[in-house]
Amino acid sequence: MEERILRGRRGLGRGRVGRQGGSRLTRREWLWLAAGAGSAPAGAQEPTFRVDVRLVRLLATVKDQRGAPVGGLAREDFQIADNGVAQEVALFERHTEQPLSVALLMDASASTGKELKFQLDSVRKFLGAMFREGNPKDTVSFYTFNYEVVQAVGFSRRLTRFEEAMKNIKPEGGTSLYDALYIAAEDLEPRDGRHVIVVVTDGGDTTSAKKFQDALRAVHMADAAIYTILVVPIATEAGRNIGGENALETLSSQTGGRVFAPTIGAQLDRAFSDILADLRTQYLLGFYPRNVPKTKDRFHRLTLSVPGQGYRVVSRTGYFGEYEPDEPEPRRGPLKK
Repeated sequence: MEERILRGRRGLGRGRVGRQGGSRLTRREWLWLAAGAGSAPAGAQEPTFRVDVRLVRLLATVKDQRGAPVGGLAREDFQIADNGVAQEVALFERHTEQPLSVALLMDASASTGKELKFQLDSVRKFLGAMFREGNPKDTVSFYTFNYEVVQAVGFSRRLTRFEEAMKNIKPEGGTSLYDALYIAAEDLEPRDGRHVIVVVTDGGDTTSAKKFQDALRAVHMADAAIYTILVVPIATEAGRNIGGENALETLSSQTGGRVFAPTIGAQLDRAFSDILADLRTQYLLGFYPRNVPKTKDRFHRLTLSVPGQGYRVVSRTGYFGEYEPDEPEPRRGPLKK
């Protein structure tokens, strides 16, 4: 069996997350090193220079007033602002063919037991359609989460591996959604191409070691968009985790994804089809931050728009970039007698 129980391997149950073994640096670590983390020899004169090198990438879906995708826009139709400062579009691809890495997260908590079979049927159709269409380098990794997070299938295109893994899912325990998002984002971050997380769940988090902000930050750092399929078995608010549902809405909207709330059956199949349609009609844009004043907040707020057309642009709302750290308190000398 190829599955990895990631909660145990990464120590999530002890309130920490970190890869064990290996020496591969993540992009965050490379950025830290590039920013001058190494120390200079004692007494050496450190040069003062600053170069903006990070390309900030945005995946965007554009819809008209009827909700239909708009596919014929050009680079000059878009406007980007970073913390309110207009930026030049340095990268532009229409209907980008960059390969997709999709982390598919399946809620396997006790509450999903009755509906799980129907959800898995729709997942199989989604995977089949994805592997038949698009870039032949598109891959999916399949995770389940309840009180622990398990990577049941690594990034692959072999449908039989996913079908075999689905046979072993046993619903039990709570819902470690934030842990699953955090781990999936870590796995996506070093991969080339586009990054997408698809979450199938019936409610909010209940048992994670990681918090909402930890998960959101990790997903932003991975340049990933979250698409949530919220299968709610209860129509009324009584007995539902409304706070958890609102958290999923925020996670999806802030990363450039969407939330679907289908019933089991045709509506669930349609939700997966709509996700595929979004992924096949995305624009890829990028810019190098210029003339953006530093603030105390490392999170830069982005706006991406197509002025004068009445179109709705769905994209990430920001990224973690340069900021003005708080100055350390001056050291105090010895007390004078």
